[in-house]
Amino acid sequence: MASLLNTALSVGFTSNGRARRVRARSLVSPASVSFSRRRLTIRAAETDTNEGTVKPQVPDKAPAGGGSSFNQLLGIKGAAQETNKWKIRLQLTKPVTWPPLVWGVVCGAAASGNFHWTLEDVAKSVVCMMMSGPFLTGYTQTINDYYDREIDAINEPYRPIPSGAISEDEVITQVWVLLLGGLGCAGILDVWAGHTFPIVFYLALGGSLLSYIYSAPPLKLKQNGWIGNFALGASYISLPWYNIFGYFVSVLITACYYVDLPSVDRWAGQALFGTLTPDIIVLTLLYSLAGLGIAIVNDFKSIEGDRAMGLQSLPVAFGAEAAKWICVGAIDITQISIAGYLLGAGKPYYALALLALIIPQVFFQFQYFLKDPVKYDVKYQASAQPFLVLGLLVTALATSH
Repeated sequence: MASLLNTALSVGFTSNGRARRVRARSLVSPASVSFSRRRLTIRAAETDTNEGTVKPQVPDKAPAGGGSSFNQLLGIKGAAQETNKWKIRLQLTKPVTWPPLVWGVVCGAAASGNFHWTLEDVAKSVVCMMMSGPFLTGYTQTINDYYDREIDAINEPYRPIPSGAISEDEVITQVWVLLLGGLGCAGILDVWAGHTFPIVFYLALGGSLLSYIYSAPPLKLKQNGWIGNFALGASYISLPWYNIFGYFVSVLITACYYVDLPSVDRWAGQALFGTLTPDIIVLTLLYSLAGLGIAIVNDFKSIEGDRAMGLQSLPVAFGAEAAKWICVGAIDITQISIAGYLLGAGKPYYALALLALIIPQVFFQFQYFLKDPVKYDVKYQASAQPFLVLGLLVTALATSH
C-alpha cells in the first residue's frame, strides 16, 4: 500500500478491454479518479509519511518555456532563467517599479513652482530620481523579495532567491549597498539645496524604515492588507512628491510594489525645490488611498502563498471578487474626490482634465483587471497606470498655480 501512495498508476484500456500500457510516475497532486468512454485513469497523491499531509504541487522552474529576457531585466513575471549575477541583481530591484517614483519627483518639482530649466536644477532632479528609483526603490524591492522568500517558494519558486540563483548573503549585501547609496544621495541633495535642516535625508530615512517594517518581522505591516497597502501607497505617492522637497514618498511607495511611492517622491521633489504646504500634504495623502488600490493589484498573484503563511492580504481576507472592487473603488473614488476638490478650489480646467484621465482607467479596469486580476495584472497596470500618473502631474500643476 505504501508504494501505491507514493506513485501514480496510469492504466489505459482500448475499446475491446485489452490493456495498452501501464506506467508508474511520481506525483504531488491530490488523489483523483476520472472516467471517460475509452479510458480509465487512477492517480494516488504523494503524501508526507511523517505528517500525513499532501504536498503542494509547485513548479521547479519558470512555467513559460524559456521566458523573456526583457521581462527578466524589468523584474516581472514571465522572466527567463538567468545565471549572470548582475542581471539577477537588477531583476531583484524590479526596474519596472522605478518610473512612478521618478514621476513623483517630477510632480514634486512641478508643484513647488520653483523648478527652472537650468543645468543645476536638472542635475538636482536627476540625482533625486536616482535616489528615489534605482537606489531606494531598488532597496525596498530587494528587501521585500528577501523576506518573501518563503512565500515565493510556494507562489513563484523560480524567482532568484528561492531558486538559489543568488545567495542570501549576496542579497543582504545588495540591500545595504542600495540603502546607503540612497541615503548618500539624500544627504548630497540637502547640502546642494542649502538646507539648514536635512529634510531630504530624513524623508529618505523615514521612507526606508517604513519599507523595512512593511516587509520584515516582527511588525511586517503587509500581514494586514489595509495597513500594509496604505503604507505602500503613501510611500509611492506622498514621499517622492515631498522629496524635491523631501523623498519620503519614494521609499514608501516602493515598499509594497510601486503603487504609492509617488507621494514620498513628490514630497522629496517638493522639499528639494520649495516648501510643503497643508494642501499638498492632504492631496498627496489622498492619492495614497489610490496607491492602496494599486498595491492590492499585486496581492492577487500571491493568494495561495499569503494564505499558507498567514498573511491577511485583502484578497485573502475578503475573497478575490470583493477585493477586486475594493481595489478599483480606492483608485477611482480617490481621483474623483480630488477632481471635486480642484473644482471647488476654482480650477475647473484642471478638474476636467483629471476626470478625462480617469475614463480610460475605468475602461481598462473592465477590459482587463475585473475579468482576471491574475492573468491581466501586468497588462492592466501597463495600460491604466500612465493615465493615473498623468493625473498626478495635472494635480501638481494645479497646486503650483
